[in-house]
Amino acid sequence: MRIKSILVSQPAPSESSPYLEIAKKEKIKIDFRPFIHVAGVDNKELRTQKIDLTQYTGIIFTSKNAIDHYFRLAEELRFSVPDTMRYICQSEAIANYLQKHIVYRKRKISFGEKNFTDLAPLFKKFPTEKYLLPSSDVLSPDIPKTLDAANIQWTRAIMYRTVCSDLTDINIADYDMLVFFSPQGIKSLQQNFPNFKQENTKIGVFGPTTSSAAEDAGLKIDLMAPTKETPSMTMALEKYIKSLHK
Repeated sequence: MRIKSILVSQPAPSESSPYLEIAKKEKIKIDFRPFIHVAGVDNKELRTQKIDLTQYTGIIFTSKNAIDHYFRLAEELRFSVPDTMRYICQSEAIANYLQKHIVYRKRKISFGEKNFTDLAPLFKKFPTEKYLLPSSDVLSPDIPKTLDAANIQWTRAIMYRTVCSDLTDINIADYDMLVFFSPQGIKSLQQNFPNFKQENTKIGVFGPTTSSAAEDAGLKIDLMAPTKETPSMTMALEKYIKSLHK
């Protein structure tokens, strides 16, 4: 089977994207459409979680979304975040993003290498803070496990949710291949197209959790990334298409 059209369940990339190079070289159509989006909770819902922003001396940020929604809710609740607040960020990139909301150089900011488990030494260094963890409704199990092992005071606050986008304007049957990056993307496919039957449609997935969600949904996986040979989806996709088009 020759692949002529692919739908990637993400926003359209920049002009220098490898996806566009693949489309040009292999003479195929690649469309982009986010299957999911982030929606913030309101301050009423935050109150139902019994969260009082004034009670915390430290904030743990795992993403840029967490930063944006924390400061959004702080503003809605008319809470002026004190200069003494301690910020623990999962990575340097996330820490640098704080500059959107605060005067960076005047604050207590620390960050890890990349993974959440890398933050363990920081919690050991600053064990007496009362930490708030702004998060989405989906949380990696490594996060509470690491926080509990650190023996610190921490509270999770769901400040935003990953929700399914409206895709009803799409004719899903127009595509020879669908590419997914999260379990929520698979859920969105099911919600938007309850009568979808895979038949000859190829399915590409990124990551083990997405793979599990696809299998649970009864989908046959044709392309899996990352692997040692193809650490990115674009590399895996190019190799797969070339093998089909031989």
